[in-house]
Amino acid sequence: MTTTTDPGGVRSTAAPVSDTAVAGLRAALRGEVLTAADAGYDEHRRLWNGSIDGRPAVIARCTGADDVRAAIRFGRDEQLPIAVRSGGHSFPGLSTCDGGLVIDLRRMNRVRLDPDSRVAAVQAGVLLGELDERTQEHGLVVPAGIVSHTGLAGLTLGGGIGWVMRRDGLTVDSLLSADVVTADGEVVRAGEDENADLFWGLRGGGGNFGVVTGFRFRMHPLGPQVMAGATFWSTDDAERVLRFYRDWVAEGPDELMTIVVQRLAPALPVVPPELVGRPVVAVAACYAGDVDEGQRVLAPMRGFGTPVLDVVSPKPFVAHQKMFDPSFRHGCWYSVRSCDVARLSDDVIDVVVEFGRRITSPLSSVALWQMGGAVARVPDDATAFNGRSAGFTFNINGNTAGPDGFEEQRQWARDYWTALAPFHTGVYVNFLMEEGQARVRQAYGETKLRRLTALKRQYDPTNLFRRNQNIAPG
Repeated sequence: MTTTTDPGGVRSTAAPVSDTAVAGLRAALRGEVLTAADAGYDEHRRLWNGSIDGRPAVIARCTGADDVRAAIRFGRDEQLPIAVRSGGHSFPGLSTCDGGLVIDLRRMNRVRLDPDSRVAAVQAGVLLGELDERTQEHGLVVPAGIVSHTGLAGLTLGGGIGWVMRRDGLTVDSLLSADVVTADGEVVRAGEDENADLFWGLRGGGGNFGVVTGFRFRMHPLGPQVMAGATFWSTDDAERVLRFYRDWVAEGPDELMTIVVQRLAPALPVVPPELVGRPVVAVAACYAGDVDEGQRVLAPMRGFGTPVLDVVSPKPFVAHQKMFDPSFRHGCWYSVRSCDVARLSDDVIDVVVEFGRRITSPLSSVALWQMGGAVARVPDDATAFNGRSAGFTFNINGNTAGPDGFEEQRQWARDYWTALAPFHTGVYVNFLMEEGQARVRQAYGETKLRRLTALKRQYDPTNLFRRNQNIAPG
């Protein structure tokens, strides 16, 4: 018998699953059912975060909503912990479990576009790169994240921050409707005019209310060429660069989106060998508009001080979307701490400079996201996502290629986050590890959490879906 503790402190005891029960699930699914005895089990249980080594009793590789319904019924009847996986990119590994059931949506990866009406119908197993490839054929985009092998579903349900959000809003701000299989096996559609309460909760409330099997999004014109890339300076210049950056972005248009990066210069073809391994600070940028205008807007930042490398240029948006892929490879060990801050005050910059100098792993990094623009103009109560008033969002990664040195890097990330504690204003739910209910409460705020709790009682009163940043029903 396997005993696990799920987010929210809910204890789940999973008895061994009988061969008869597994055979029944196989008969009920059009998709594939895997146990530890099956070829492919180890491949499909692995997650992006290599530090998570979950061993589910059963993996249900679903092909559609009927498969999802059958899998939920099986997990409920067998009293198994249930995890839901799309891209498997969850930092804390919430898309797996020990001794339970993983509902794997990756085979549900169809994308259907109506370019004339600018509507995309997307199944829940689609990755960001797969969606971008299709939409960019028509010069369109669904606002999403910055790593192409991220799963669209998890990113969307937490809110969705990315390269075009300052112009077009969060991913949830372009969501038109979602199809959901609830805990009781009912299939419902949620949108502004249908199950509007659930639609509100899905836009930021994560996977707490059911398994989303498909989305409909509004698409926006973009590219296919954009002015984008990154400019690097030595970390010795970080304080001057950050002070200039702070003033420069304050006057930036909505089309401009930037992420400040701290790291050791990576061993990539575009990086000169003599720069590899040196601590740097970079401003990564994407201008979601005219390429020539983007060049003009980016010129002051690119020309500041003495950059050691500049790889900003006109390029396909799909290429820019893959810029961070080499830094976040499958199988590396990842630990993150995150917080929102209102502004880059001198005191915040002092913390950033100090801890940037302490980076020792070639995979550890900080991504400091510029917020605002269209994100901030949506009324705060319009969606469950919390943090529209944030000035910047920190994503502090203490990462390694494997277990060697991981504890040291994880502690560096925690110490960095702790040093920023006087300036915390909130946290983006998709950047949480398993940090407890106090942090979930911080992610949503008291008012939204009360509303989300009421929704949880309505749609999942037994907390069947608790492998998430959990909103308990009581």
